Amino acid sequence: MLLPLYALLVIADCVAAFNPSGSYAPANVSCPEDASFVRPASGISESETEWLKKRHAITDVYLAEFLDRADLEDFDAQAFLELLNRSINVGLAFSGGGYRAMLNGAGQISALDNRTAGADSHGLGGLLQASTYLAGLSGGNWLTGTLALNNWTSVEEIISGDTIWDLEHSIINSGGINIFSTAPRWDDISDAIQDKQDAGFNTSLTDIWGRALSYQFFGEEDDGGVSLTFSGIAQFEPFPNAEMPFPFSVAVGRAPHTRIINLNSTVFEFNPFELGSWDPSLYSFTELRYMGSDVSNGEPTSDICVQGYDNGGFVLGTSSSLFNQFLLQLNTTSLTGIVYDLIHSFLTNLDEDSDDVAIYHPNPFLDTSYAALQTIVESEYLFLVDGGEDYQNIPFAPLLQPERDVDVIFAFDNSADTDDNFPNGTSLSATYDRQFGSQGNGTSFPYVPSMDTIIAYNLTEKPLFLGCNASNLTDLGTIPPLVVYIPNIAYTTWSNTSTFKMSYDNDERDAIIQNGFEAATRYNLTIDENWHKCVACAIIHREQERNNITQSDECAECFQEYCWNGEQYTGDEKVLARSLNYTSSSNHEVSSISAAGADGSTSTASTSSQSTSSSHNAAVSFGPSYSAGFIAVAVAPMIGLMF
Repeated sequence: MLLPLYALLVIADCVAAFNPSGSYAPANVSCPEDASFVRPASGISESETEWLKKRHAITDVYLAEFLDRADLEDFDAQAFLELLNRSINVGLAFSGGGYRAMLNGAGQISALDNRTAGADSHGLGGLLQASTYLAGLSGGNWLTGTLALNNWTSVEEIISGDTIWDLEHSIINSGGINIFSTAPRWDDISDAIQDKQDAGFNTSLTDIWGRALSYQFFGEEDDGGVSLTFSGIAQFEPFPNAEMPFPFSVAVGRAPHTRIINLNSTVFEFNPFELGSWDPSLYSFTELRYMGSDVSNGEPTSDICVQGYDNGGFVLGTSSSLFNQFLLQLNTTSLTGIVYDLIHSFLTNLDEDSDDVAIYHPNPFLDTSYAALQTIVESEYLFLVDGGEDYQNIPFAPLLQPERDVDVIFAFDNSADTDDNFPNGTSLSATYDRQFGSQGNGTSFPYVPSMDTIIAYNLTEKPLFLGCNASNLTDLGTIPPLVVYIPNIAYTTWSNTSTFKMSYDNDERDAIIQNGFEAATRYNLTIDENWHKCVACAIIHREQERNNITQSDECAECFQEYCWNGEQYTGDEKVLARSLNYTSSSNHEVSSISAAGADGSTSTASTSSQSTSSSHNAAVSFGPSYSAGFIAVAVAPMIGLMF
């Protein structure tokens, strides 16, 4: 059962997970002796290093089990892993995209979770348990943050309960037509923001946004996690026991007094121990739990420090601060009362250049000496914005650092790049391009197809492997991880809802989660019954290359099916929509239809002649669907997929 946050308050080992003030306002505490909170980004922290030793002891076991269940020919998983002089590092990355990204991502991660009914037999169960790192951004971070900050709960536990992820009403009108329910909620949010201001700290629209989100992610108890901290993840039992992956929340820095966001902007990561960036523009990390303390060059300016500044909702709001624009729409609505007054009090004194910014003051990196540029470290304020504003909507950055030695990244793309709210690989191109700029700093990313190629050849109709041959990547800074790109595809429901769709009834919520499960599993292993094998082949591939182990014929077939062959579309070829090759025994008759997406958009699609009406009645509420019929949505308005 999902353990409510209020119950954790009575568990002695978890008390440190909460703000000492018991409220949203940061608390004054005594500084540690000889405190120095900032270090150079010359490697991973000592805390992460020690944690990894425990995590690898667990992932090695689960990875062996996962590989054994893949049943690769002439392959002894345990013998292979014992041959290596290191543990294989698997990274998971979940893109931004509002609730669409959160819900599709929920289905995708549940397909990897052995706690999900049916995930072992009809999905990739155990891959989550075998993974080392877990990164989320914006809506994807709402997913990963919800799981991590609720004592590493599962999607199945969330759906079976009624404590969190009640999305029936927008956070603006949380009580629906019941204003007597909505008004007290916003009164509490207003009081929390006022508490922070009274304690002497700056606030921004992101404080309001983060507090409002928190009621959906952490429940009504403890006033929506009002005193829960992101660094508190390190105190919940699953994390110190290394029973969960190492989580990241990704945001982007913006220079003071500018609106410029591009690939040279500074990418920040929050993790349970630290906040900082590997980029040369900062090249520093600070202890997250002491954020809000007055420091110079990382050292406290007095014997009084601060804890509780890193409120969990504030961090999740920071990674999704683009949605501050949603709050600004209140200025043109007919809403009245405290909801409007609270937002309006910010609008009247708000510079339009700061409406999408999370303000961190005091700046924890003030006067530090490791940055190549002084723009960030000379400011008393640190300005962070939505992690996808630089077009890197999949949070690859923490997983590409050579110091983390990641072998394979499973990248779940639930972006809305096309007119009909499906991904087209924009994030892949942005991350590829960034490695050659001033912020590349030794990171590498595999060669990627152009967006024209992705659209022309329908490369988002199924998963895509990138960087399959390390010998072809030697002109990059380092050999990057192999990337398994898994885009949002509509199988049994329209999963292309608008990024700014802010409410979902439970049936719609669960249908999108169901569809995410199907997208991650190649429709419950019915489109490709060997998908589990192919995933296993991707996981072991980098170590096979390092150890000069020849790839099996079985894995070679997988790579032939899923690897991008390096060809680019030039515009001269005749473009054809290509059918997927079915490996299941089902005989599918298809007919082209035009259907409305969940946000009202129209897309060309295909559907099986078999009924999909019962596809959500199988197994668990969001587990594997056994209906042979599914929806297949076009990756662009002009090109339909004919399944």
